[in-house]
Amino acid sequence: MSGRNTELPEGEKAAAKKSPTFKFILAGLILGLVLKFFVIDILHVSGSSMEPTIKDGERVAVNKLCYGLVKPFGDSLLFKWGKVKQGDIIIYLYDNSLVVKRCAAAENTPLEYSSESGYNLIVGDKVYPLTPAQFSVMQEIRAVPQGMVLAIGDNAEVSIDSRNYGFVSEENVLGRVFAK
Repeated sequence: MSGRNTELPEGEKAAAKKSPTFKFILAGLILGLVLKFFVIDILHVSGSSMEPTIKDGERVAVNKLCYGLVKPFGDSLLFKWGKVKQGDIIIYLYDNSLVVKRCAAAENTPLEYSSESGYNLIVGDKVYPLTPAQFSVMQEIRAVPQGMVLAIGDNAEVSIDSRNYGFVSEENVLGRVFAK
């Protein structure tokens, strides 16, 4: 026998005992970040454009995987696999802010207009008010363009949405609200 001491010095023993805990915490942090950036996010909603469905100040849970894989810190999808459906409550980036609206019409959905009792956009059996300027710009568009969605707030009277800034590209839809 060589008589070598195989025991670790005291400082190294303490480090070896802490190592599994540190690894567990680190793995938890990494998992949490992956979930937040790619799978599920919790967002605070400010404004009344989605009332009564989502009230000002409420928090919503967003499924970020339902339409595709969102780029990290992204404003668009890296890979796309799902289609936005009419009625989905979606989040997307507009003017460097996350926006929560309802998909009033998906791609290729017919659009109709009426100026009989005010200016209106008609999608199926839903009627959305338009300003004269919005009516003037939109009245020639007969269907939602390919790869785009019409996003409108549930409180259409006050919502700033696709009627103001145009259709939203499906590539920029980052997720769907699934709980509040």
